[in-house]
Amino acid sequence: MKKKSSAVLMTEGSIWKTIIAFALPLFIGNFFQQLYNTADSLIVGNFLGSEALAAVSSSGSIIFLLVGFFNGIAMGAGVVVARYFGARDFGKLQRAIHTTITFGLVAGVLLTVIGVILTPQLLLWMDTPAEVLPNSILYFRIYFMGSMAFVLYNVFVGILQSLGDSTHPLQYLIISSIINVILDLLFVAVFKLGVGSVAFATIISQFISAVLCVIRLAHSPEEYRISVRRLGFDPFMLKQVIGNGLPAGMQNSIISFANIIVQSNINAFGKAAMAGCGSYSKIEGFGFLPITCFAMAMTTFVSQNLGAGKFDRIKKGARFGILCSMTMAELVGVIIYILIPVLLAGFNRDPEVIRFGIAQARTVTLFYCLLAFSHCAAGIFRGLGKAVVPMIVMLCCWCVIRITYITLTVRIIPVINVIFWAYPLTWTLSSICFVISLWKAVKKNFDLTRSA
Repeated sequence: MKKKSSAVLMTEGSIWKTIIAFALPLFIGNFFQQLYNTADSLIVGNFLGSEALAAVSSSGSIIFLLVGFFNGIAMGAGVVVARYFGARDFGKLQRAIHTTITFGLVAGVLLTVIGVILTPQLLLWMDTPAEVLPNSILYFRIYFMGSMAFVLYNVFVGILQSLGDSTHPLQYLIISSIINVILDLLFVAVFKLGVGSVAFATIISQFISAVLCVIRLAHSPEEYRISVRRLGFDPFMLKQVIGNGLPAGMQNSIISFANIIVQSNINAFGKAAMAGCGSYSKIEGFGFLPITCFAMAMTTFVSQNLGAGKFDRIKKGARFGILCSMTMAELVGVIIYILIPVLLAGFNRDPEVIRFGIAQARTVTLFYCLLAFSHCAAGIFRGLGKAVVPMIVMLCCWCVIRITYITLTVRIIPVINVIFWAYPLTWTLSSICFVISLWKAVKKNFDLTRSA
């Protein structure tokens, strides 16, 4: 009996309906993921106090520095998978999928070893305050012990999404989010197990969602069904995966490295600044939801249609995705700008903590539209197989210029708001660079300004 396919071919039908149908489950899924990330901080802040909150809330940059590199490779693999799926070349599709999974297994082992060993040194480089350091080391080391679950989950989700299936990853994410929150409450509020148990709860929930993805792919149609017997590195596919994924992985790590520098400067203002800015970062994650889901939708849409040779469809879809992402991101930014005092109070009622969070939010939220444009443009270039373009833009704007600005300016004006302005300023610069890059690409290949 032929298995029913959950994959969606994005090379046919209404462009806007296809993109929205793909992006909406991503949006809801990312919402739940952000919800359970936020739940970690809410539970820790209310049950374990501001020092524990600082240890958990400042975790984003250091985690993404290591995890983001391998996730970027998985993202590049998704481009390859989507292209062969759009071209209906199922032989190469199978080889691409199994090479990607094999890479994920190796990456999971490497990330576990690297993360556990380097955690103390990375935290010291970030100038983590002495009173926060023990909890931070415990949290990170337990977190990285579950690296295999995180890497494989992202690999499996990347494959499903590249096939146009964003619905099943949504279902699995909702399940893991609910499990994570329940375990957080159980470990922290009931059993009083401390910060380490929060990381352990995240590992368990991520492992469950990875297993659900495996079951789905193992029972999919033959064209893209996974099998243990087929695992291994296909040299041709591995070269394509690395070629498309390495720039994205380096881009993620570059951004994370710059954010670690930013975080280390924030840490210098004390644990209240760490807790306040860390709490804002959880809220900010909700503002990034329309940004990330449309950027991912653009990559898959462009990749599939490139494989099918439908260039005019790429132009129209890219234009629609950029406009939607920018509009929705700015709307969320305005809402956060207005509600930020109330939202921060849910994490910690310390006036000093809230003051730092409000200062950061009201500096950056009204510039979310620029961040949305940059990410969507990056998604388009990745879908076109030109992942080096966003890597170079973000290396220059979000790393070199951001670090240089902070390093020089904070020494002249030792005020934390100077650090906050690093984000909108570099988002503006990257947007200008992407406008120029897209304009050049249009002149060579596509006319994105022609009316649909």
